[in-house]
Amino acid sequence: MPSILLPASAAAFAPRSPPTVVLNTKVDPWLTATLKRINRIKRPLNSVPQHMKCLTETLSSPSAIWTLCSLMLPKAPDSQLRKDSNPLVEALFNYQLLHIEAYVVHVDLVLQNEIAFKLTPESIAALTEYHKDIYLVDTAASMWNWSEKETQIKKLQEEFVQAINKFVYRTSALALEGLEDDGAGELLCGRSDDVRSAIMGLFMPLLPPPPRVVNIIRPAPLLPSSPGVGHWWQPTLPAPAPVDSWKVVPSSPSTTAAATTADSQVAIWASMGGFDNMQNLPSPTPSYSQPFSQPYCTASNFYSAPQSTAPLAIPQLPLPSLIAQQQCSTSAGLGGFGWERGYHEYATTI
Repeated sequence: MPSILLPASAAAFAPRSPPTVVLNTKVDPWLTATLKRINRIKRPLNSVPQHMKCLTETLSSPSAIWTLCSLMLPKAPDSQLRKDSNPLVEALFNYQLLHIEAYVVHVDLVLQNEIAFKLTPESIAALTEYHKDIYLVDTAASMWNWSEKETQIKKLQEEFVQAINKFVYRTSALALEGLEDDGAGELLCGRSDDVRSAIMGLFMPLLPPPPRVVNIIRPAPLLPSSPGVGHWWQPTLPAPAPVDSWKVVPSSPSTTAAATTADSQVAIWASMGGFDNMQNLPSPTPSYSQPFSQPYCTASNFYSAPQSTAPLAIPQLPLPSLIAQQQCSTSAGLGGFGWERGYHEYATTI
């Protein structure tokens, strides 16, 4: 039901006033039976106005206080509670039973078919005291200290005072079946559990401040198009000169370049000469042929190369391309090195 349909007495910090009762054109039989049961003085209940007057006077009585639920709360903060091995002793000395009481502010049997309750000033004061002296003390003791902790505790207390004074419990109009003499009553069919959950939901936890986010200043990323800026570990490579597509050298070598390379290789091998002239070099005189009567270390014990007046002739070696053109056999490529004798001659000599 929208809040605008509630009377002014349902607002926060509003004093108690007679409830507003809205009945249908036809009264339900269960309501008639309930009113006849609680009235000590027999009243005629033959019309809707008679039912409305009887119900309004009954709920406006100073004794028309409903017990919504009961809460088992500690009497002191946790650090001051009595410790005993017997749990029954601890329960008797450390806990108290707080009855949550309320009065009816609105009855609607036309649109929403519901009844609204507002807490009594005594219940509001008891819950406010418990929240300040016990609940917040235990909550603060279980949390670490920070600079704004006391400020947040005061803020929680102010928010609870506002919430508990605005609290209005709405339930089905069938709750009037629990109506007793003098307008008092209790909630039936497990509705007390709903009230208990709703009231305990008003006790908000004390939350520590969120961790501060440290802004890490990072250098702005350099775009690839930024001129003259680069990393010190990356050497700057010169850009290749533009080449026209028609001047690109083909991947296969030309025949002219191959012929020029072959001619230069022939000239190099020809300048080196052959290895046949190396056979005419004199052999060195063995040092171990001298008698032992001579000194152990003399100049004749060391070999000295003969001085040549003419430049050394280097044997001429064939080109690899010429060797590849010969047939593959045991005599291929052996003529120029003095190895023209077959391997069978060396076998007979050995």
